[in-house]
Amino acid sequence: MLNLVLFGPPGAGKGTQSQKLIEKYGLIHLSTGDLLRGEIAQGTELGLEAKKLMDHGQLVPDEVVIGMISNKLDANKDAGGFIFDGFPRTVTQAEELDSLLESKQSSITGMIALQVDDDELLRRLLLRGKDSGRVDDANPEVIGKRIHEYNNKTAPVAEFYKKQNKFESVNGMGTVDEIFAAICAIIDKWLNK
Repeated sequence: MLNLVLFGPPGAGKGTQSQKLIEKYGLIHLSTGDLLRGEIAQGTELGLEAKKLMDHGQLVPDEVVIGMISNKLDANKDAGGFIFDGFPRTVTQAEELDSLLESKQSSITGMIALQVDDDELLRRLLLRGKDSGRVDDANPEVIGKRIHEYNNKTAPVAEFYKKQNKFESVNGMGTVDEIFAAICAIIDKWLNK
């Protein structure tokens, strides 16, 4: 089973690359934002708990998110693997994810980080903001804060996977196909171990 954490700041190309990886390797895209919305829409116990917290402006605790991930894993037992998107964002979440996967006789295969310089991220996000209408992609100041937040809070997660020898980085500055080829080379190496 291939369990991949695709990592990178806003605008690095994670969404674009995820779609190509899902098609090539038969993976399930596991986005915590999508999971939250899905559980709430289905009215599950976890979804109702999450909605109550969100309605009061509170963050959904890690154990609720881990519960939702567990449900998604159980619902897709025959999947070839998963791409984790937006999770883990902290070392605590990475440790909890490792424990969850271990309880299901699985593990993270590896983390691939897309490396893109800040000027290019700003350019890409402003361009995306024009097309998507997303407010958070239209303001250079807000974009700068998002990139700063990513760099400060998520860098320790990369260190967590480096210590497990499960971390690789890819230059995210080339064409979509060049970046995809570099990611596939890493995945194929992992799969052929």
